[in-house]
Amino acid sequence: MSTTMKPTEKGTAFLTTPVTESADKIFTLEQRDEEQRWIEESSATFITREVLPKVEQIDRQEPGILPSLVKKAGEQGLLMIEIPEQYGGAELGLLTSCLVGGTMQESSFAVAYGAHTGIGTLPIVYYGNEAQKQKYLPKLASGEWLAAYALTEPGAGSDAMNLSTHAELSADGTHYILNGTKQWISNAGFADVMVVFARIGSQRPTAFIVEVTWPGVSTGKEENKMGIKGSSTRQVYFENVNVPVENLLGEIHKGYKIAFNILNIGRLKLGAGNVGGARSAINLAAEYTTQRKAFGKYLHEFGMIQKKLARMTAETYAAESEVFRTAGSIDSAERGAPDTESMFKAVEEYAIEASIAKVHGSETLAYVVDEGVQIFGGYGFMHEYPIEKAYRDARIQRIFEGTNEINRLVTAGTLFRRVLSGKLDLMSKYPQYMGYIMSGHAPDRADATVPAELYAAVNALERAKDVTIYAGMKAAMKYMQALEQEEEFIEYLANLLIEVYSMDSTLARAMQAVHRGDGNSAVHVKLAQLAVWLSFARFRTNLDQLIMTNIAESEVTEELARVRTYIGDYLLNGVTLQREIAALVVEKQGYLL
Repeated sequence: MSTTMKPTEKGTAFLTTPVTESADKIFTLEQRDEEQRWIEESSATFITREVLPKVEQIDRQEPGILPSLVKKAGEQGLLMIEIPEQYGGAELGLLTSCLVGGTMQESSFAVAYGAHTGIGTLPIVYYGNEAQKQKYLPKLASGEWLAAYALTEPGAGSDAMNLSTHAELSADGTHYILNGTKQWISNAGFADVMVVFARIGSQRPTAFIVEVTWPGVSTGKEENKMGIKGSSTRQVYFENVNVPVENLLGEIHKGYKIAFNILNIGRLKLGAGNVGGARSAINLAAEYTTQRKAFGKYLHEFGMIQKKLARMTAETYAAESEVFRTAGSIDSAERGAPDTESMFKAVEEYAIEASIAKVHGSETLAYVVDEGVQIFGGYGFMHEYPIEKAYRDARIQRIFEGTNEINRLVTAGTLFRRVLSGKLDLMSKYPQYMGYIMSGHAPDRADATVPAELYAAVNALERAKDVTIYAGMKAAMKYMQALEQEEEFIEYLANLLIEVYSMDSTLARAMQAVHRGDGNSAVHVKLAQLAVWLSFARFRTNLDQLIMTNIAESEVTEELARVRTYIGDYLLNGVTLQREIAALVVEKQGYLL
């Protein structure tokens, strides 16, 4: 059982804690231990040897190919990572699971693997009683049985708890009679067991463990999807299915707890997978630029191609930094909790960070594969080139595990709930931040621990935190109880939080690399500089929009001038830096770290 972890921060600490304080406290990828590195390498080797040679068969949904590969992953020990040892698992934790998730280069396999090991298995790990764990977990750990998660219904969409599937207790009290339809269920075509959500009466949903061989369980045809074509996605029908009472999972009417808690973890894992996909796309693009010529020059010799390679890499570095920072925090919280209820309360502490990891990870992947296709040009549009498949497969990631719109609502909404509950003290500190902004002069927050090359970036980040709190709180006071109806404001504020967490995680990781004398510290610094420069530009755009649309019209001009003066600029020669980073990417033929 891997135990390498450092004490980490509280949820949302990134907004109020200077990066100079948090830099050496958070988890970064470079801290993973030898066991974690070995497992990560073993997973990558499995994907290279067993999965990638069968990409075409997977995409054509050749019968049996995908479940056979997931079962092979079970033979390699890759399905047991988060299952406790007493039930046939390895009990290696969330962080190791995220590391493995980042190695999944084939998206359809990644979906099948993730649906089984994550949302299909973890509800039983965390909420199953002893008998349920003894019965199901050993089979799920080995791959003897494969799992699915049946929540979404036709017509419900993002309103996941608006369920019509229902269960009624039988007259003799021995079983529940389950009826309803589920939609877009991953692994439905080959799963042996499903975690199914249904209402008992008019109460909140309850979760059940349902075996697919039971009479009354059936599936529709495979959906014809835009991407992840090789994954199994079907409707599932339940017609008078007799579910033994002992298969009720968790507490009656408390299925929403299972759904939301598992989705929080699922969002983080999705972010890790997206980062892995972005790294793979960068590798494809970098290699292609050294093979393809135009106008007598290799593609990597053109400035606009260099810009693309550099930005793809810097954006991936930022997403990678925040995903694994969050994984470290949640993993630490899980290990320190005495029971499931306490564990999920601890995990809930990082709901904002988990949603950000999902949103930023999926949007980074979308950007990287889009630029990858552009680098390939016309060939990138052809099925024969893998970047075409990467582009198609990436699109679902902004919809999976709660759309990015839903996750933005979660991000800002959770922030205000934390403020109102007193977990995040912004109310009493608001006058302090207002004083900063009104003074027009931002204090110098970069101390002697900050490398000279990152000095300006650190100060830009800390100014961004100040104005996020100032502008966000000021606008929120205007809406008060009607706040949740102002989705445009919520979106702008969520975008500010996303950029702040991205910049903070990026700079903390780079500073950590310098402090420990990492041989790649110069690369970390360059990537952090470019990532913050790009993020800071987006931050200012969203800040302007938040103020222009949510502050009283008579105050807008003055308020814009005030915050713009305070936040200032982050001056950087982006062209020179992009050329330097691109040269390193071309030399390495891919992602730099």
